[in-house]
Amino acid sequence: MAASGLIYGFHAVTSRLRAHPDSVLEVIVDAAREDARAAGLRRLAEAHGVRVRAVSRERLDGLMHGTRHQGVVARVTGIAQAHSIDELLDALRVPPLLLVLDGVTDPHNLGACLRVADAAGAHAVIAPKDRAAGLGGTAAKVASGAAETVPYLTVTNLSRALDDLKARDVWVIGADAEATEDLFTAELPEAVAWVLGAEGHGMRRLTRERCDRLVRIPMYGTVESLNVAVAAGLCLFEARRRRPQR
Repeated sequence: MAASGLIYGFHAVTSRLRAHPDSVLEVIVDAAREDARAAGLRRLAEAHGVRVRAVSRERLDGLMHGTRHQGVVARVTGIAQAHSIDELLDALRVPPLLLVLDGVTDPHNLGACLRVADAAGAHAVIAPKDRAAGLGGTAAKVASGAAETVPYLTVTNLSRALDDLKARDVWVIGADAEATEDLFTAELPEAVAWVLGAEGHGMRRLTRERCDRLVRIPMYGTVESLNVAVAAGLCLFEARRRRPQR
């Protein structure tokens, strides 16, 4: 959640109302929007007993400092989620599927990673507290609702967190362009944490050394690397494809 307590955009606000209505203090909409989408959002908020306030477009622009908000903003409080890796793993009844981001500082990339993590059924996204994008309004908007459904856990020491995962029998597999094993032919255990670094930089040395295995995504064209969210989607969905149906 943004430090200001604001989220914006139809997907983000609608998803928060559906998933965690008690966390929404009020919805602020552009008074000039009288289309079906805005009317549906108003009805959803009112159905959950959330106050809806109509203001001018200029006031919304001032509130969001020029950010593209689509004419809808919500004041929110925090969501009750797992506060630690142990708490998350203890609550799972299936082998964990996790995404670990090392050095991803662009909130647009974080939002896209959350979105693909939700689509693949990942149980959490983990990132260090430092050198990482915060879960603010931009990330939440790009996530298109996934910020409300996928736990985003930040850890003080990423290397130690990876060691903790390994101690809980979770395989730590890094996506690395220099790896010798191919993503689509490498052995993949069910309990896995995929580790991806920022585009162009990759994982830090200590993070790479903690990985049980490194795999590469085969590239057949001229580009040298993929956007981190695209790479995360390939890795997560390949792991999901190989899981037995439950």
